[in-house]
Amino acid sequence: MQSLPVFLRLQGRAVILTGEGELAQAKRRLLERAGASIVGETEDAALAIVADGDEATVARLKARGILVNATDKPALCDFTLPAIVDREPVLIAIGTGGASAGLAKALRQRIEALLPARLGALASALHDARGVIRTRWPDAAARRRAIDGGLAAGGLIDPLSGKSADAVPRWLAEQQEGTANRLEIIRLASVDPDELTLRAARLLGEADRVYHAPDVPAAILDRARADAVRLDMTAMPDEPGEGLSLWLEMAR
Repeated sequence: MQSLPVFLRLQGRAVILTGEGELAQAKRRLLERAGASIVGETEDAALAIVADGDEATVARLKARGILVNATDKPALCDFTLPAIVDREPVLIAIGTGGASAGLAKALRQRIEALLPARLGALASALHDARGVIRTRWPDAAARRRAIDGGLAAGGLIDPLSGKSADAVPRWLAEQQEGTANRLEIIRLASVDPDELTLRAARLLGEADRVYHAPDVPAAILDRARADAVRLDMTAMPDEPGEGLSLWLEMAR
């Protein structure tokens, strides 16, 4: 990973924008949507977008310690601007490190077609229900499993369902339990994470802990949840623990 994706709060903050023409206007519209205060090159700011990619302008701004995006010149960029899927408050950013804006746009269009217009309403409903959710599931692990179950494909609050936002009260009223304690076995046919089955990829994204044989590559383990416990073992555990545990080994 060559860049760290972040979401910057720019409401009321100064951002330098230089350059003319349609590219500059497009960047201006994006910054205005984010609530930024757009200023000229000589003003104080932490970020700058050089819409015409002028190298002299980039050099002057960088000399002042300002992080710069230079349009169409990825080698000069301290940060890049992603293609955005906007379902406020849900934002999905797609970046290619400046390699291909066209590819990022194509991916955005595909994702736009998948996500219902009311996805943001689901996020807001879950935010409003945080107190009830914490009361219902005071244990953090149980709470996460319950939420994962509700959000799973076909669950009451499946995010790909256009009716999920309206189903949040029902989900809470029915007091859905999280998944039962269980151990799932994944036998890997390849060391390439892109060749994971849909089932394996889904389980890695949900598991509380990942037990794995020593020869399972790090690239596969990186597909697990960031906060999942990873345990290198020579044999499958007898007592895997609470929630969802996985045993990963290479197929023989």
